[in-house]
Amino acid sequence: MTHSIRTVLWFNGRGREAAEFYCGLIPNSRVESSYSSNNGGPDGNSFFEVVDFTLNGVPYQILDAGPMFPLSECVSVSVKTPDQAETDRLWESLVADGGSHGPCGWLKDRYGLSWQVVPAQVYDLMTDVDHDRAGRALAAVMQMGKIEIAPVLAAADRFPA
Repeated sequence: MTHSIRTVLWFNGRGREAAEFYCGLIPNSRVESSYSSNNGGPDGNSFFEVVDFTLNGVPYQILDAGPMFPLSECVSVSVKTPDQAETDRLWESLVADGGSHGPCGWLKDRYGLSWQVVPAQVYDLMTDVDHDRAGRALAAVMQMGKIEIAPVLAAADRFPA
């Protein structure tokens, strides 16, 4: 049996705009389909829109149906970036026009969705089989906003005195 599974993100307005913005930022992404109605939503009488999209092949759905369930850090999108340049580009694009910087790679975009942007090399350092090295990398990340590869690498490779 095959199942089609999508993470659903509840929005209170601008859902289609957000999906199009995300698809424009992440390579290999596209809005797939949408439908809307004026006879739906939680009360059965209000406007709602559903937008199906993929980010680099990962399926998502936005349900734009009002203020009943606001976005929070309880749900976030994690992106493993290939290098510092892509980390910088994605981070700055996501926080532009009303987003906010957070700690250790976290941010909120202009729509209120939380993201964690982590360079692949840093992820590899934090999951290194050498637990001391991984711990030093994680400790460095915990002191940052946007993650910078060079300082994390330096911390990971620093040996305690």
